Amino acid sequence: MTMSNSLFDKLWQQHVVAELDAQSSLLHIDRVFLHERTGSIALQTLEQDGRAVRHPELAFCTMDHIVDTLPGRGDQTLMPGGTAFIQTTRDTALRAGIRLYDVRDPLQGIVHVISPEQGIVLPGTTVVCPDSHTCTQGALGALAWGIGSSEAEHVLATQTLRVARPRSMRVNLEGALGAGVSAKDLMLWLIGRESASGAKGHAVEFAGAAVRALTVEARLTLCNLAVEFSAFTGMVAPDDVVFQYLAGRRFAPTGAQWEQALAHWRTLHSAPQARFDRELNLDVSAVEPMVTWGTSPEHALGISAAVPDPAQGRDDVSRKGMARALDYMGLQPGQRLQDLPIEAAFIGSCTNSRLSDLRAAAQVLRGRKVAAGVRAICVPGSMQVKRDAESEGLDRIFLDAGFEWRESGCSMCFYAGGESFGLRQRVISTTNRNFESRQGPQTRSHLASPVTVAASALAGRIADPRPLLGN
Repeated sequence: MTMSNSLFDKLWQQHVVAELDAQSSLLHIDRVFLHERTGSIALQTLEQDGRAVRHPELAFCTMDHIVDTLPGRGDQTLMPGGTAFIQTTRDTALRAGIRLYDVRDPLQGIVHVISPEQGIVLPGTTVVCPDSHTCTQGALGALAWGIGSSEAEHVLATQTLRVARPRSMRVNLEGALGAGVSAKDLMLWLIGRESASGAKGHAVEFAGAAVRALTVEARLTLCNLAVEFSAFTGMVAPDDVVFQYLAGRRFAPTGAQWEQALAHWRTLHSAPQARFDRELNLDVSAVEPMVTWGTSPEHALGISAAVPDPAQGRDDVSRKGMARALDYMGLQPGQRLQDLPIEAAFIGSCTNSRLSDLRAAAQVLRGRKVAAGVRAICVPGSMQVKRDAESEGLDRIFLDAGFEWRESGCSMCFYAGGESFGLRQRVISTTNRNFESRQGPQTRSHLASPVTVAASALAGRIADPRPLLGN
């Protein structure tokens, strides 16, 4: 290792077990996380092959994707066959001896919410999960990425994984974010500017004054959307903000081990002379609250903008995609985003369901009512988030405003859980994907931040949250 190494270089090199060829290495994996939608497959296959989990203490499983989020839930779910997924996952996880966050576990929640919350992900660790948004956990200075079920089986059996080394990229975000502008807006702006394939094949380090000013929970949102930027992963160098966040968490080291860990964690940053395959330097001072208009996260514009004309596309492929998106979304070029009526609003998902997200939305909702005809739902990202929010009275603010208040889970981030929004309904959502039919049959999803979703729920149309902040 040389002093010119980037954060990514350091994390990669510290985990190499063997160099397999010019492109690939065998890496040691520090943590593997499973959920009931894909994890059950890996566990079953491993068991059928007569193999044991090599290090059960390094493997974790949660029920999040398929579970019902309605109060009083159990194993029953609206997804056809979903109950079998839940019960099979439970049985195989218990036989394997790994830590299970079951349906009624007080620490249950979305995998990418509870892993930081419990201190399972730590700076310098490698973390994998058969879920594309595993990159979320790079916010704590980890090397984290999504894998397939067969790869999860390999990790469970060997605690290693063959990985093709991605290129490196640094995105320097300078300047200060304005009022009502969050990490969600920042990433939608970046993806809209650079395209949804802007970081394809790269491990991205987010850096700069705007990133350093973010809380850990905001950095989790930032890194969550790295996969929507087509990145292999996203990460932020750990600093005192991260160390303070981790202190005292369930799986974080304590005593002398904490001091040893802290000394190591402080070395996890890119050297001044670090080299990257690609680097972006951007000023974010003028970013406003963002909202998507189409069917890709790159179809994102500032809240004051109008629906674009496909003729403005960057190339022929982009122009065709924009035209298809307009047709699907039932929009015309030139329509103001703030004139678009909505039928539903959703706050939740691994992108924006943490306590800080709920606090921000509650600030907008306090003393106000959701517009007539709008179905509004809030799903905390974990049962711990739910309890913390209720201890602060946030649940009452949501309920009094007209929101449904749910148990934790992925819920209507996508409707594999069986529940969905209605045919062609227009929804504004804090989730990470606005693909066709992502939230229901031909549902038209607009991605935005928690405060923008809250403001829109009140207005009955896409709305700028800034006039409602601080009032």
